[in-house]
Amino acid sequence: MSTTSSVDFGSTVEDYMRYRAGMPEEVWRRLETLAWLGAPGHAVDLGCGTGDIARGLARRGWTVTGVDPSAPMMAGGAHLAAQEGVAERITWRQAAAEDTTLESARFDLVTAALCWHWFDPAAATREIRRLLRPGGRLIILHLGWARRPGAPTVTTLDTLHRHARVEAWAPLQDDGATNLYPAWLGHLTDGGLEQVESFSMDLDVSYTHAAWRGRIRASAAVGASLPPHGVEAFDQHHAADLAARHPDPMQVPHRAFVVSGVAR
Repeated sequence: MSTTSSVDFGSTVEDYMRYRAGMPEEVWRRLETLAWLGAPGHAVDLGCGTGDIARGLARRGWTVTGVDPSAPMMAGGAHLAAQEGVAERITWRQAAAEDTTLESARFDLVTAALCWHWFDPAAATREIRRLLRPGGRLIILHLGWARRPGAPTVTTLDTLHRHARVEAWAPLQDDGATNLYPAWLGHLTDGGLEQVESFSMDLDVSYTHAAWRGRIRASAAVGASLPPHGVEAFDQHHAADLAARHPDPMQVPHRAFVVSGVAR
């Protein structure tokens, strides 16, 4: 069984809904400053999970189709969308990013957040070009943990390497130390998109120990790939390591990396 096929985010949907904080507002503001979002129209959010980006677009007036292979994750997203009052702006489709079966040349925007590394980039880019109308935009977003010396992220990574299934992160291992993925720009260029650009930004996100532990449980290396007893054992080790080294609450350093391209 491949690493990717053995990762099931649906098995950690409750922690994902509660503790995955989503894309920080600073990133949304940068997208708006760059005018990458444009006037609200029709969008597809690939690998939508519980719909953080889909819901963020809906709050900004977009009509969104969320696409994900996991029905439990999308059910969680639908629940959150109803709580936020944006359910009528989002539809959900269980499908792969590489074959959505959605209508061609219909969409003004396609997004993919914290998921590009799970896709076949060539096949996904072909599908995105099919979905976008001429002039439509693709935005790929990633938010990684900065490995600042003495930071909570260093403690967490140490705990993960000792007690979790870190090979589940194989798609991100090569550039995980920098959280910059220049190959993604090449994916877009090779796929025929134009005006390919990127930006990165560093920011601290405040977490309590309990919330950060929940965030890590809802990750590929823990809740999405370990059995329940393994998740519980990891969480106990993680709690002890955090308590020994960091105040509560704490500032957790992150780096956002965003890539965009435009369809001809």
